[in-house]
Amino acid sequence: MSRPALLAHDVVRTLGARRVLDGVSLTASPGHRIGLIGENGVGKSTLLRLLAGVDEPDAGSVTRPADLGFLHQELPFDDASTIADVLDEALREARDDLAELERLTERLAHVPQDSPGYAELLDAYGRQLEQAQEREVWDADRRAAIVLDGLGLGAFRHDRVLGSLSGGQRGRLALAALLVRRPSALLLDEPTNHLDDGAAAFLEEQVRGLPGVVVVASHDRAFLDAVCTDLVDLDPAMDGPVRYGGNYSTYLAEKRAERERWERRYAEEQEELAALRHSAGVTARLVAPDRERPDNEKMGYGHRAGRVQSQVSRRVRNATRRLDGLERRQTGEPPQPLRFHGTALAVAAPPVAASAVAALGATSLDEVSADGTLVSLRDVRVPDRLVVPRLDVSATERLLVTGGNGAGKSTLLSVLAGRLAAEGEVRRRQGLAVGLLAQDTVFGRPDLTGRETYERSLGAERAEKVPLRSLGLLHEADLDKPVGQLSVGQRRRLALALLVARPPELLLLDEPTNHLSPRLCDELEAALGTGPGAIVLASHDRWLRRRWQGREIRLSVGGPAGGEPC
Repeated sequence: MSRPALLAHDVVRTLGARRVLDGVSLTASPGHRIGLIGENGVGKSTLLRLLAGVDEPDAGSVTRPADLGFLHQELPFDDASTIADVLDEALREARDDLAELERLTERLAHVPQDSPGYAELLDAYGRQLEQAQEREVWDADRRAAIVLDGLGLGAFRHDRVLGSLSGGQRGRLALAALLVRRPSALLLDEPTNHLDDGAAAFLEEQVRGLPGVVVVASHDRAFLDAVCTDLVDLDPAMDGPVRYGGNYSTYLAEKRAERERWERRYAEEQEELAALRHSAGVTARLVAPDRERPDNEKMGYGHRAGRVQSQVSRRVRNATRRLDGLERRQTGEPPQPLRFHGTALAVAAPPVAASAVAALGATSLDEVSADGTLVSLRDVRVPDRLVVPRLDVSATERLLVTGGNGAGKSTLLSVLAGRLAAEGEVRRRQGLAVGLLAQDTVFGRPDLTGRETYERSLGAERAEKVPLRSLGLLHEADLDKPVGQLSVGQRRRLALALLVARPPELLLLDEPTNHLSPRLCDELEAALGTGPGAIVLASHDRWLRRRWQGREIRLSVGGPAGGEPC
């Protein structure tokens, strides 16, 4: 029995006054695992909802398998329902398949082989058996136990009510139910949210083993790399969304090649434009009617003037025509990738946001600054949150802080920033400028627009030198919205923009890739490697952690920092 494909043809969807999707088509055949990537707001979740049938397109059509599964943000069960209720629903199709097979087997046992309806009954049994084999129904109950355990839910009693679960646990249960079902088409929206490394790796293995269609919207580059056979970039392009064959690594290689071709074409056109401008300008001066003539030209000038004037004028016209045509169709300049601007600040301006740059005064201690150390911690404790026996941060530090939820990563950054009092010894170089990108960004003037906040924090000269729009962190339409109306992700992007435009001596980043598109994550990683000053970064991002080339320490819940010597 062949599994059906998932098809979208020229779908259009407008939300409010904005056309989110404009003539998007997608063909997803069984065995293909397609990742949807792009900036926030380009329509990834909207396309998934259209594919799932929970929303309807304004134009175009969608053809989907009957047994499609969609990872909803919320389970379709009330708080009084139990884990067992969710599993029973997930196993219903498998149990129905087994019951139908048993019914057909019973009928075949009582129908003579030479009776008129036997062949039709045997054919129905064959189709049902093939469907049961594809769904692996005999293994469904064992699969349910494996999936629950793999997603960190194996120890939960099945009579536990959903109302007692956290949001992350409910999300994992919804994901488990879909993996148990093994539908012909599976649609996932940010499926690795709330998953630790082990659960994410388990999910990757499960998804790779699905025989049907998978379409996933995700910012998790490690997941996209491990799972996807194709990627669809929904960022605006002249010919619409672009589909790339292969995983995320293949996509990156192709994007780098595209960038190199773009830069090479732009450079070649600029050279040609310069040559044409020079040619047109020089030739025009030669043909100028009032230019002074050398003595050796004067005798024959009257005989040759008309012919020479005509030839040179024709060359001027040709060069000008070619110049005009090339200027009209010339390739645009490739946008500059995200990078830190200027050198690290020794003294910081007063902050506008809680995550903006702040000058933190500390007692000047020779033993801290003599060897280039910016911050030194000795036997530092924050009760029930953090234990650090020893940590020194140098002026050129690149330090990655890892650990599970509750291990104290954010707490450590707050201690380093001087925002949280701690037991033990904390020494900082006097006048040290520190910038902290916190997970929860709060601006003191929510009535100011993003553009106004940026300019007031940096000053007019710096804001003009590094325009906010040039960083690519906020959409043009969001620059003039009051920051109080921006989403959490947009506020963090604005706070990151302030730090990128004017980097401090010590930059502390708490989950900096949250709310960023894969492209911006890649650019930020590259910028961190060459950025000025010291950088301490806390992150769950598996892709970033695997590629990190600096020092790393791992915090454990209730224990001291581990990893490399601090």
